[in-house]
Parts: sequence; C-alpha cells; structure tokens
Amino acid sequence: MEEHSTAYVAFDTAKLRNAVAVAEGGRGGEIRYLGEIENTGVATARLVHKLSKKYGTLRFCYEAGPTGYGLYRQVTSLGYECTVAAPSLIPRKPGDRVKTNRLDALSLARQLRAGDLTAVWVPDARHEAMRDLTRARQAASEDLRRKRQQVSALLLRLGRVYPGKTTWGKAHTSWLASQKLDHLEQRLALEELLLAVRQAGERMRRLEQAIGEAVPSWSLAGLVTALMALRGIDLIAASTLLAEIGDLTRFRTPRELMGYLGLVPSERSTGDRVRRGGLTKTGNRRARRILIESAWSYRHPPRVGMAKLAKLEAAPPAVRDIAWKAQTRLSARYRALTRAGKLDVVAIAAVARELAAFVWAVAQAVSAPSATPTA
Repeated sequence: MEEHSTAYVAFDTAKLRNAVAVAEGGRGGEIRYLGEIENTGVATARLVHKLSKKYGTLRFCYEAGPTGYGLYRQVTSLGYECTVAAPSLIPRKPGDRVKTNRLDALSLARQLRAGDLTAVWVPDARHEAMRDLTRARQAASEDLRRKRQQVSALLLRLGRVYPGKTTWGKAHTSWLASQKLDHLEQRLALEELLLAVRQAGERMRRLEQAIGEAVPSWSLAGLVTALMALRGIDLIAASTLLAEIGDLTRFRTPRELMGYLGLVPSERSTGDRVRRGGLTKTGNRRARRILIESAWSYRHPPRVGMAKLAKLEAAPPAVRDIAWKAQTRLSARYRALTRAGKLDVVAIAAVARELAAFVWAVAQAVSAPSATPTA
C-alpha cells in the first residue's frame, strides 16, 4: 500500500454536491482536484475510506455556510480532524476575479496545509438546537415589528395619529379598535393587519415559553441564571447570547470577546497618522444586538428592583458582586460620555463593549472550581 504522511482534504460545500481537493503534505506536495461527490453521508464516508487507504493522516476542512455542521460531525465521528473555516477570515487575493467550486476547493486545501485558516467554534447538536430556537424567536420578534409598522403606516396615510406616547399597550389597542374607516376595503385591510399582529405576538410568546422550558435541561443553564443577574439581561437575552456565542471560556481575555462581537473601533493607521473609525461590526450580529439593547438600561442610576432581586439571589455570590460592579461602572461611564458631548448611540456602544467584559467575567466566575452551583 502506497502511503504518504499527511493529506489535507478540502470540501467546497453546496446543497447537492461537494467539490473536493487534496493537498499532500510538505511544501512541495501536490495539490489536485478530485472532482465532485454527492452531498450525502454515504458518499462522504466512501471518499474518506478511499483516501485513508492511501494516506496515513487525513485532515479535512470546509467553509462555514448554510449547509451547517453535519459534514464536520460525520468526519469527526470517523476519527479525523476537521476544520470549519470562518468565511470572513479566509485569505483572498484582491486581484482574483474568477470563482468556481474547483478553485475554491483547491484554495482551501492549500490554505489548510499552510495553516492559514481560522476555525469557528462548532456547537454540539443540542446547542445548535437551542440556537435554532432562539433564532426563531428573534425572527418572530422582527416579524411582529414589521407587522406593527404596517398598521401604523396605513393609519398615518389616512391621517389617523395616535395621541398617546406609548404604542401597542392597552390604551393603544383600544384606540385601534375604535377607528372607523370610511371605505370597506380599508376596514378589511386594517382588520387583516391587526389579525396578523395578534398572530405574530402569539407566535413570539409560544417561542419564549419554549425557551423557558428548554433552558433548565441545557448544559449552559447555570450560566444563563448567572447572566440574568446583570442589569438589562433577562432569560431570553441570556439564552440568545449564549446560544450565539457558545463557550465563553474559549476567549482568553475580555478584549478577545469584544473583538469577536465587533464592538471594537476600526482603524486605518499608517506612518504617523492614526485614523480610527466606527465599530468593526464583525462576528455575530445577533449577540452584538443583544448586548447593545441591554446596554440601554445602564442610562439609569444603579439600583436593584424587586424583579432583579430574585435573579440576583439565584446567582452565586461572586456573580452578584460582578453584577453590582457592572451597574455602578457602566452607569457612570454612560453619564461621563454624554457629559463629554458624545451622542447617545456612541455612548451606548461604549457601554455595550464594557458589558461584554462583564459577561466574560461572569462566565469565568461560574466556570471556576470554587463557584457555588445554582439550583
């Protein structure tokens, strides 16, 4: 049997077929295109078995995308290393203007051999299921917001403006029900839009209830409880944050988590000239959105309400100290920035960046051996 030391195998994945390329070990090792195989478990297992007869060590990779992590789980279950590469961090030549499945597979194999690929964190099957559930809730929330906007837009076109301050409460709902439109067609349109709003709201409540029922049996249930001690973070926010980020302890420092969430300023400096811009907004946009929404609660002075008190008592003592420190520091930070003339949105972005550091600290406290387990 002819056997080489190592082969680096790359898949360019698609819905139906995967393009495959292999790079043999060593700087001068051959890189060749093997063709396309069906995107099925049987075809993948057949390819792995065939390559294992020729090479002593196999390493696989593919680019993270809509096909998910099934290929990763199958390859690792067969006993081989597999890298799921972060698409935004794959090196690309600026002058390349040709993109095909074959060229992508060859490029991935070459970069895997050179060690130029950055791997994403791959969740287990249960964690991915929680991520799907929290994303379904976010989609329902966005759908509800759009449908409410359609109702408001229709009434605005007809000159009907709600005189109150807060919309979509009981008073606003009563006002909507009292509107008498002149034409039957407009009345039917409004009724259908209001029905869609009610259905979207019911859908979101069902998903929130499902999240609440799923969290206690989740491996990160203790960390969810701990994060709820932080101001502005409830069950839904904590579950969504952890479902998107995953294992927080993989970040060695808070600054790494901030960079992962895209909450650090961009920079284009050269020579003696330093130019810093807005947030990079890289990484996971859903987790970044949760932190920014939570950061708005730190506009107010530090205090602990009755609802938050119960969540604080459920957290370990070390987490309670972190939560109070976060309140005092971030509230002061917001006030200092706004007094300096910063816009609210700029100040909130800075608060969200520091809130990410406190989230990291909570994860470290919970994972520490001396942490008190929660009920």
